[in-house]
Amino acid sequence: MRESLSVSARLVPSLVGALGLLTVLGHVEPFQAQKTVTVEKIDYHGWKNNLRISNGDAELIVTLDVGPRVISYKLAGGKNVFKNYEDQLGKAGEKEWQIRGGHRLWIGPEDLTRTYALDNGPVEYKQTKSLPPQLIFTPTPDKEYGIQKSMKIVLADQGSKVEVTHFITNIGDKETELAPWALSVMAPGGVEIIPLPDKRPHPGSVKNARSPADFAPNQLISIWPFTDLGDGRWKFGSKYVTLRQDAKKGPTKIGLAHRAGWVGYLNDGMLFVKRFAYQEGKTYPDQGVNFETFTNEDMLEIESLGPLIKLAPGATVEHKETWELFKGVEAVKNEEEIDKNVKAKVAEN
Repeated sequence: MRESLSVSARLVPSLVGALGLLTVLGHVEPFQAQKTVTVEKIDYHGWKNNLRISNGDAELIVTLDVGPRVISYKLAGGKNVFKNYEDQLGKAGEKEWQIRGGHRLWIGPEDLTRTYALDNGPVEYKQTKSLPPQLIFTPTPDKEYGIQKSMKIVLADQGSKVEVTHFITNIGDKETELAPWALSVMAPGGVEIIPLPDKRPHPGSVKNARSPADFAPNQLISIWPFTDLGDGRWKFGSKYVTLRQDAKKGPTKIGLAHRAGWVGYLNDGMLFVKRFAYQEGKTYPDQGVNFETFTNEDMLEIESLGPLIKLAPGATVEHKETWELFKGVEAVKNEEEIDKNVKAKVAEN
């Protein structure tokens, strides 16, 4: 049986502006909308409790049996841009951490403990009466490490744009240092497009320099020990770095202090764009990077990070991404085609 929820532009203004939360665990009250964002509970690959969030142009599916995971994101009638690990779908309660696929929230920097804390149990959710509705997903608190995660998802009234805000709260009794880390596991077969800062010429003589910054570096890269920059999946150009997912090759990873604000993934004509910020002057994990990307035989991950923060007991840190999908994007073989087919679409929105 499906439970459906839509939100209405006919609500009185005082109610439209309210942010009162409606708990919808097993009980859903209908609203009406001029432009409808619907939220319905559905089955998904063996899981009985999942939310499908749709506006008629795009849809997301978020699991409630584990996670939270945004396990699917696609245009209406299109393919899921995220990887799903079919052998892990429909299951719960495992004694080891499971990747499952989709989009998740982790704790950085990566370690052997709280990063891989189990998230194999049920997730509660709440929904606002705002327009468009905000869905807030909260798993069981991680009492062992004193962490409470949650994720807020807002799908626009039309189009594919989604705001995903990640929250981490310190529920322990001591200050802890961490960085929010948001990872999207992309379906295999695509190419990732990472824009680089604009180039500028060497000033030559010191007399030509406007400031010491003209002689200073403006880019930072972290390289993992299993990464070979001679690997043919990587292409380091003047405007972009590209990384191709290859089912025949194993792990490789880099990180960047990424100020361009977006990264794309083009797969079979569908372009996924993730936008995120860089905060100047802040300290980031992994030698100072706010963006990391990893690929292996199965998938490619697009990862954004917030700054390292000393989180006091009771305090919350948030980290925001914006996603968007574009269909019918032609394949790219060089930087001129990336400018034409990819960058132009990103710049329009």
